[in-house]
Amino acid sequence: MPEHGPLAGVRVVELAGLAPGPFGCMVLADLGADVVCVQRPDEQVVAASVRRGRRVVTLDLREAGAVEQLLGLAERADVLVEGFRPGVAERLGFGPDVCRARNPRLVYARLTGWGQQGPLAPRAGHDIDYIAVAGALEPLGRAGHPPHAPLNLLGDFAGGGMLLAVGVLAALLERASSGAGQVIDAAMVDGSALLTAFLHGMAAEGRWPGARGTNLLDGGAPFYDTYATSDGGYMAVGALEPRFYGELLAGLGLDGDPELPGRDDPAAWDTLRRRFAERFAQRTRDEWTAVFAGTDACVAPVLAPAEAPGHPHNRARGTFVTVGGQVQPAPAPRFDRTPAATPRPAHEAAVADVLRGWDA
Repeated sequence: MPEHGPLAGVRVVELAGLAPGPFGCMVLADLGADVVCVQRPDEQVVAASVRRGRRVVTLDLREAGAVEQLLGLAERADVLVEGFRPGVAERLGFGPDVCRARNPRLVYARLTGWGQQGPLAPRAGHDIDYIAVAGALEPLGRAGHPPHAPLNLLGDFAGGGMLLAVGVLAALLERASSGAGQVIDAAMVDGSALLTAFLHGMAAEGRWPGARGTNLLDGGAPFYDTYATSDGGYMAVGALEPRFYGELLAGLGLDGDPELPGRDDPAAWDTLRRRFAERFAQRTRDEWTAVFAGTDACVAPVLAPAEAPGHPHNRARGTFVTVGGQVQPAPAPRFDRTPAATPRPAHEAAVADVLRGWDA
């Protein structure tokens, strides 16, 4: 049972599901919560990296006796997280009303794609569908090409699991003053829409005027883009401010070029991008990394996930840790008085053992 981290002592019952819910509960477990994952006998197991830090109990919730065991856990828990379609938990006998009648302090967190209400609430969907309806997919991609989903990072993990964790923390904080739990309706479509707040602001201020792939932060600007190197690698360039842009030009050897057009005229962006691409193609990724080391040009090597743990900065900070023989991202953020422990792999447990530890 976790003993470290700012959430030490918080008890969470997680109804096993696909990636978003397990990720949100992983965040809670990383920060010290005692998370008990309840899975069905035939449950599809998600990746070990997002199941870490839990005890796992197996219950067939189609059986009345199993539901009673789940309710016994809910009686002693601070939080219950479920990711079923609307109405399923009620039909199985452990909906919010039943759980909170036995534990009025329980925070009952529900994570779905479309939310508990609305025309799409009962329908199936995946990350790409939620971010599409939220308006978060259309802006992503190159000019003249179809929208391109960034893996399932936006809907499942950022708009889903991470916003679920934020909701749980807010409800726990409010409970400290009210003494009462509440139901959280965390919808991935809502969370994905929330992630576009900055984009909506830029559009309202006229700073996002063009179509996909033609604006400042979507690959339209040549000084906020990626460039291929001679060895097939890539460099990421984020030289938005004039001073940083000047350091970019200096590193590329273009700062004294009288024929280089100005950066503030979008009509010149194609010319700038071509010149930058020509320069980056002349050296390897490691050579360019060395050129820009110690500068404020905002230029960084594009690392594959398997490469990231070896980067000197990540090694120095311990951004990655080894859990059960696997290299995984470390818990974040960091706390000076109540630091999180290195996560442990998930391990099986019995309901009776959990209840003995969770003294009423």
